[in-house]
Amino acid sequence: MEPLLELRGALKRYGPDASVGPVDLSVPAGRTLALIGPSGAGKSTLLRLMLGLLRPDRGEVRLRGVPLDPDDEGARRRYGYVVQGGGLFPHLTAAENAVIVARYLRWDKRRVGARLETLSALARLPPEVWSRFPAELSSGQAQRVGLVRALFLDPDLLLLDEPLGALDPITRAELQEDLRAAFQELGKTVVIVTHDLAEAAFFGDALALLRGGRVVQTGTLADLIRTPAEPFVARFVHAQRALKIPGAEA
Repeated sequence: MEPLLELRGALKRYGPDASVGPVDLSVPAGRTLALIGPSGAGKSTLLRLMLGLLRPDRGEVRLRGVPLDPDDEGARRRYGYVVQGGGLFPHLTAAENAVIVARYLRWDKRRVGARLETLSALARLPPEVWSRFPAELSSGQAQRVGLVRALFLDPDLLLLDEPLGALDPITRAELQEDLRAAFQELGKTVVIVTHDLAEAAFFGDALALLRGGRVVQTGTLADLIRTPAEPFVARFVHAQRALKIPGAEA
């Protein structure tokens, strides 16, 4: 079966001695892949290659078996993108932020309203939130609005770049639960970037650990714990064992 998203030898150069890749990865439809690794490992760059915001210098990114063209706006609309803090426009209300692409595509008001109502329930956002500006939202509400915006066009693939990194622990835990429930309810294919192994294990059906722009190991959390591909994998896991990740004591 053809994966929904696939990277084939994808590589991005930043100079004679700096690059991300080459990377070979595949994400089956309806599954969640967590990209993990230390700061500077190349996680966000890899996500931008998947999105088409960056063009690989070598290799290719394929969506549903078709090479992704970064200049093809229609293809990029099949992606939903969530960044840390929601990435909301400060001069627009929460509702205007959420529906901005649908308005650009000239959806009629009834269709926009129905979609916003559906996603409001999914994101657990009360009606009064939509008239507020981003500065009037809590950090958790802003992140939920960003999720609604990313889901508005019902994309094939949802990409999240450390979406929960700036949240307090209680808000973060609540959003983790709600996000995972939303992914399962919608059956979305998801790639999430995090430096937190516990969070990666919570969301990911599979994990891909990066170091120095390369994927050093892919697999389940148990794979990384029990059969590390190299010493770095064992060190990375050991450094986060204090987080009491389920199964990490094995």
